[in-house]
Amino acid sequence: QVQLVESGGGLVQAGESLRLSCAASGTIYSINAMGWYRQAPGKQRELVATITSGGNRNIADSVKGRFTISRDDAKNTVYLQMNSLKREDTAVYYCNAEDVITQFGVRRDYWGQGTQVTVSS
Repeated sequence: QVQLVESGGGLVQAGESLRLSCAASGTIYSINAMGWYRQAPGKQRELVATITSGGNRNIADSVKGRFTISRDDAKNTVYLQMNSLKREDTAVYYCNAEDVITQFGVRRDYWGQGTQVTVSS
């Protein structure tokens, strides 16, 4: 059982920055991919950015050039640096992690509780 705890959300003005953190804890075997998803009011949840243990990154076109994803495997933590925030970035941001037990071919997907990011102008 893995728990994901997000932090760093808040209320900012357009053009400002935030840094989200997500720390994994519990019974961890091997976390492969970690990432961030968001859900804005009236919209479906969408991918923001993901990063694998090998450093391969996938980032949504809507945030390219503004957001950067990184991870610290020693701390089981993934970060999302959010610069030049826009009003349309307002959403609940959810952390996601994939834990793998390679020996038995078992994959488990975990989600955090979400952290609110609100951008005003």
